[in-house]
Amino acid sequence: MSRTVFILDDPKDFPFAGPGRETISAREYLGRDKPFSKRTRLVNLCTDYSYLSKGYYCALTAEARGDKIMPSAEAMLWVGWKRIYRRALGDLERLLTKAMARRKSDQDAELEQQGPVTVCFGQAADPRFKNLARAAFDAFRCPILKIQFEKAETERGKPIFRIRDVTVPNWRTLRGTDRELFETGLDAYTKRSRPLAGQARPPRYTIAVLIDPKEAMPPTNKLGIERLIRAGASLGVKVETIGQRDLARLAEYDALFIRETTALDHHTYRFAKRAEQEGIPCIDDAVSILRCTNKVYLAELFRTHNIPAPKTAVIDKENLERIAKESDYPVVLKVPDSAFSKGVKRADDQTQMIALAKEMLENSDLILAQEYMRTDYDWRIGILNGTPIFASKYFMARGHWQIVNHAAKGGPDEGGFSTVPIEEVPPAILDVALAAAKPIGKGLYGVDCKLIDDRAVVIEVNDNPNLDGGVEDKLLKEELWRIIVRDFIRRIEETR
Repeated sequence: MSRTVFILDDPKDFPFAGPGRETISAREYLGRDKPFSKRTRLVNLCTDYSYLSKGYYCALTAEARGDKIMPSAEAMLWVGWKRIYRRALGDLERLLTKAMARRKSDQDAELEQQGPVTVCFGQAADPRFKNLARAAFDAFRCPILKIQFEKAETERGKPIFRIRDVTVPNWRTLRGTDRELFETGLDAYTKRSRPLAGQARPPRYTIAVLIDPKEAMPPTNKLGIERLIRAGASLGVKVETIGQRDLARLAEYDALFIRETTALDHHTYRFAKRAEQEGIPCIDDAVSILRCTNKVYLAELFRTHNIPAPKTAVIDKENLERIAKESDYPVVLKVPDSAFSKGVKRADDQTQMIALAKEMLENSDLILAQEYMRTDYDWRIGILNGTPIFASKYFMARGHWQIVNHAAKGGPDEGGFSTVPIEEVPPAILDVALAAAKPIGKGLYGVDCKLIDDRAVVIEVNDNPNLDGGVEDKLLKEELWRIIVRDFIRRIEETR
């Protein structure tokens, strides 16, 4: 499990000793000749974070050594320069206004109107500010924050609150409720599943699995998550599900497995970036999300690497008429960042293509026109770290030309599937799938391919492919999930 080391001006004055907490003086840390292990988190509690102070130099030194430290040198500058962080306050002010709307009385509003709200390790004393505290901790990544705010205006009869200032108090100056909050927050931040005497041996590692229980078509179904948890337990690894609100807790885990549909302007990408900052392995990693979620990028990648793919043209408002005239029909139109067959339409003639494309270009500067290739099913090859781990045939939805018919009555209608042993996959399909995944990275990818006679082509590469219990694991069963957990173990131990 991870260890937490607190950097202090004088460790003897730190009154919050406890299990799993170590201290070191700033002078001693700056004089070390080697970094801490990758399993160590540093919390900088020096009394001065100002530019070129000892606390600032500790953060700068940690980053040079590769130590994981909070706050970072960048965070210290960020919170110190109001003109920079002003841009980050929009979301915080919305949460603040929402919290203030839950006041118990008008008298409470008057008392709280000028603030401040103290945040310690992402926690606030008043439960109404719970979401604000988490978001502020995520934005500034400082152990202690004090948020000054005021009532700024009224909109439609409701008050709007603005943040005047965000400061970083010295932990020594905290008194009363704030000091109790600091100790509570510190306890939560350093807490680990340390067993009591006689309890079972603790897990070697803990993997966080990001899910959204409300997602209509998640990448992994409930059965798959249950099997992943069992596979982890069989290998001495704790697998624990987390949600969107757990970003501030990410450093508590050894690895992150994203099992939500990913997008760039979405919390899944922020989780991947945070994992990267914390130095913990992540699938899907941020680079893979960036590369796979945009079909314009994939089209250019396939062209550059000579990977067989359907004929593709990039359309904008200027070239639409020309491409429509030159295209063979039917043609498939795609929004660059669509997922699960959403934002994908088929045009059967020039007139229909122009009408559909104009509609799609209202929401995207670019769209793709792709050669239509009719097949009864698509191949999906699951590739982890450059090695195929499963292969499935996904059949077209009943009476439809796609795997998923989103326009079906009663909700999305999916075609059937057939899971195939890797050794029975046509060699041409395996070859193009591996070739397509290689320039993306070493994560977990689902490469969609078609076989037309003897010609194998790649349709796209998915950064978070479906892994459903009873589907992709139909042949390997529990072993598929153990393969994934073992790969996480390898990644974790390579970072140590």
